Amino acid sequence: MSIDFPAEIDQLRHKLHQIETVTDLPGLRAKIAELSQQAGAPDLWDDPEKAQQVTSRLSHAQSELERIEKLAGRLDDVETMVELAGESEPDETEMILEEAGGDLEKLAADLGALEIRTLLSGEYDERNAVVTIRSGAGGVDAADFAEMLLRMYTRWAERKGYTYKIMDTSYAEEAGIKSATFQVEAPYAYGTLSVEGGTHRLVRISPFNSQGKRQTSFAAVEVIPLIESSDHIDIPESEIKVDVFRSSGPGGQSVNTTDSAVRMTHIPTGIVVSMQDEKSQIQNRAAALRVLQSKLLARRHEEEQAKKRELAGDIKAAWGDQMRSYVLQPYQMVKDLRSGYESGNTSSVFDGEIDGFIDAGIRWRKAQESPEK
Repeated sequence: MSIDFPAEIDQLRHKLHQIETVTDLPGLRAKIAELSQQAGAPDLWDDPEKAQQVTSRLSHAQSELERIEKLAGRLDDVETMVELAGESEPDETEMILEEAGGDLEKLAADLGALEIRTLLSGEYDERNAVVTIRSGAGGVDAADFAEMLLRMYTRWAERKGYTYKIMDTSYAEEAGIKSATFQVEAPYAYGTLSVEGGTHRLVRISPFNSQGKRQTSFAAVEVIPLIESSDHIDIPESEIKVDVFRSSGPGGQSVNTTDSAVRMTHIPTGIVVSMQDEKSQIQNRAAALRVLQSKLLARRHEEEQAKKRELAGDIKAAWGDQMRSYVLQPYQMVKDLRSGYESGNTSSVFDGEIDGFIDAGIRWRKAQESPEK
């Protein structure tokens, strides 16, 4: 074996120690103890929403601790295997070291993924995410591109085993979608997906153009954290306009005979939220209000951050107009214009294999924040 096992193990142990330091294991254990006490309270389920929040936070904290402890155990196992190889016969030594090398490679990948998680330290990073995709310039190609992005993100969620729910879809006349909003339920869903926010660009030979010309189209992705009951975003009724309409499917075909869909407009800001996933108008109204509150929370957070940048004398756009290009002709390449990360396998990217882009985006964002700290 050509692997320098002692050096590799030391490097991974150093990375694990850094992760444990950032995670604050004593603080995490104290948090688990506190949440366990709350979860064991006899009156916990008197308030179902609070109970669900407590049990969810406890489950996430326990999973995080277990993940770190298992990685530490696996690293110890590899070290033991290497020591055992040094005491074995030549044939056995080669077999043991080959197995240890494979385990070491998997460990490095898992520690890298965990290291990315430690970079998600924003105020709302732990939250579930609400993602909205809107078609931009480019006509029917842009609507088709927006639908391609919707599939890309939902396939990503499926690959990760995350729960997602499409909350609203506005279909375009010829093909694709005008917009879609969906929710992703997973630990750190917002922190992970937040780097996907921005303008996405597609370059290809348009399937909707009989002349076979190359077409450039755009779609916007917005990612916000889902509101929680503790956020206290109160919206006076006088500031909300509510319209009801019938839910519809592709091409405007009615799929509901009652006015159950809800369009909610926040008058002071002009923010509009549509919801048609639930079966009743009351349910859609409640879901729309929650997303509207989430958007207002994100807006407030952005205004606070902008004020901080202004006071620091450093006003600059966070992402720029285009954050990623998807080129299908004359060559195939998906490239993130911020981190520089790229992939030549466009079909796998559109099939949800975007972890490389997300990880590079998180590292890029952290690097941008460092000079300000």
